[in-house]
Amino acid sequence: MNPTTLEIQIAHRVAVVWLARPQVRNAFNDTVIAELTASFERLGADDGVRAVVLAAQGPAFCAGADLEWMRRMSGYSPEENHADALKLATLLRTIHDCPKPVVARVHGDAYAGGVGLVAACDIAVASLAAEFCLSETRLGLVPATISPYVVAAMGARQARRYMVTAEKFDASEAFRVGLVHELAAPDELDVKINTLLGALMVTSGSAVATTKQLVREVAQRPLDDALLAHTAQVIAQARAAPDGREGVAAFLAKRKPRWAAEFEAEQAQLRAAQDDGAADDDDDPAA
Repeated sequence: MNPTTLEIQIAHRVAVVWLARPQVRNAFNDTVIAELTASFERLGADDGVRAVVLAAQGPAFCAGADLEWMRRMSGYSPEENHADALKLATLLRTIHDCPKPVVARVHGDAYAGGVGLVAACDIAVASLAAEFCLSETRLGLVPATISPYVVAAMGARQARRYMVTAEKFDASEAFRVGLVHELAAPDELDVKINTLLGALMVTSGSAVATTKQLVREVAQRPLDDALLAHTAQVIAQARAAPDGREGVAAFLAKRKPRWAAEFEAEQAQLRAAQDDGAADDDDDPAA
């Protein structure tokens, strides 16, 4: 599938999924939802991808629902509305459950469903210029499909306030209430994200996927014997898995584990290629 509303770039084991409708502030409609869902399913299954960044073109991250799409929805039957809303709910779960770590790059406004996209990601980094708003109640609507992710990110108390008032809040407040993990000046946003990606590249991909699943499983569960038994089983399986054996062996031998060594070798090759290119430019009298 060649998406028409997204641009996807893959380099150095990182996929960047760009929302590419800047003319409508990256508002989403049924096509965007379908293409994002399919893209995250594909990237989640791609062994060549270690991390995914969700980013956006133009001045806004995501303004929520597209106006034309909302006009069409106003004429839907109850059954059609339910089916349509279920597609957005499925998208958010697909992002949330992606086995690869997903980083939200929030450079501008994130409203309504745009806040849901941010909350569904594992890590959110926001520009100090970003602004947020759970605007649904202004329109007589309810932030329903995004609520599991927003409440998990912000906590019920903070989510309740911003969901019922539909107030705008800035990046500093988004950081304070837990919606975003990191803040950066606009011109330092990519530096901050690249630092996070560098950390992710020296982790075990299979361990990260299992850890993401583990967090989903233990969240909100009582600390009882069943949970203790489950977590013991998870670590026992991890110790016996290839990456677990390799990681422990590397630690005891005081060497880099395979995945970290591979990443560092790739980085060294990249630096060498860049140095060779710079040398060729120096030798070129026309340069």
